[in-house]
Amino acid sequence: MDKGRFAVPAGVTAWATALGVAALMLGTGLSGPHPSGGRGLLGSVLLVAGGLSLAAHRRAPLGVLAVTGVCAVGYLAAGFEALAVSCLVAVYGAVRAGHRKATVAVSVGLVAALHLTALVLHEGTPGEAMAQARNTLELAWLIAAFAAGEAVRQAERRADEAERTREETARRRADEERLRIARELHDSLTHQISVVKVQSEVAVHVARRRGEPVSEALLAIQEAGREASRELRATLEALRDDDTAPPHGLDHIPGLVERFRGTGLRTTLTITGHPHSVPAAVSRTAYRIVQESLTNVTRHAAATTASVLIDYRPEALAVRVDDNGEATVRSAPTPGHGLLGMRERVAALGGRLCTEPRSAGGFTVQAELPTNGAS
Repeated sequence: MDKGRFAVPAGVTAWATALGVAALMLGTGLSGPHPSGGRGLLGSVLLVAGGLSLAAHRRAPLGVLAVTGVCAVGYLAAGFEALAVSCLVAVYGAVRAGHRKATVAVSVGLVAALHLTALVLHEGTPGEAMAQARNTLELAWLIAAFAAGEAVRQAERRADEAERTREETARRRADEERLRIARELHDSLTHQISVVKVQSEVAVHVARRRGEPVSEALLAIQEAGREASRELRATLEALRDDDTAPPHGLDHIPGLVERFRGTGLRTTLTITGHPHSVPAAVSRTAYRIVQESLTNVTRHAAATTASVLIDYRPEALAVRVDDNGEATVRSAPTPGHGLLGMRERVAALGGRLCTEPRSAGGFTVQAELPTNGAS
């Protein structure tokens, strides 16, 4: 539900305005000269109807403007003399909604219809008839309502532009900060990690060439250096992702699967359901889940095959990655940063993630990402 200022629902505000205007017009009409009998009842109904129609001015501003105009002509013809406050509010709402030309056209037609009605149906001189028409819709009040609506429309447009500018500035500063952190990490860590990695590999190579046993500590250092190098490279790549290039999403998953096939992992991709467009955040998260899952399979699972399933559902996108690795129910792997990162991405979208060993062996990653009915 749309909300106005002070967290008051827009629907409540609209109905309060409509009831207030209806009461004001009915009270003004009955306090002045007015007919009795059937004409009096009809005029009263039209006074109230014009005011109550304002409850829909946000959804159909031009329709409400037309209804209030017909009601004003009707109660003037019935013999009531009351300022058409409902018409003024409707003009304000229509202009605020951006219908300036249509509002001018309807307003000119309404003024002409009121004067013609007064001339035809009311007794007296033409001057008195014109005065009755002006009492129903004063031209100065009409211009004021139009100007007020245009002023508010311009103010709201400037506020929207200012909000967009603030968001763009914040996004640009965040990108600059990410790039600064990436440069600092690259300058401070890449060289040292590379030295450790190269020195450990040289030491292992020399020991094996001499036929000497390689200590477990040295092998651990070698593997830790390789892993740190990979993790740092991935971190720098993420930090440098400043949205200047199109982000990876569902369309890139076939290429991702093909690359993992090139590493020797027999990988299959299955797409079920009726493919449709999904929110960009869902598309990016699905890609990252498949990427991280297949990366974990090649690094830790000692698997030979992996399967990727993308299932398009009416209200969600399901992603599943299975492998035939060494994980079992009894020897479940310890969750690492990759699994934690996937869980955070899925939770941010209000989805569900299940990561566990399969009963038949291997590991499965299953995610369900809500698409909010996108199509």
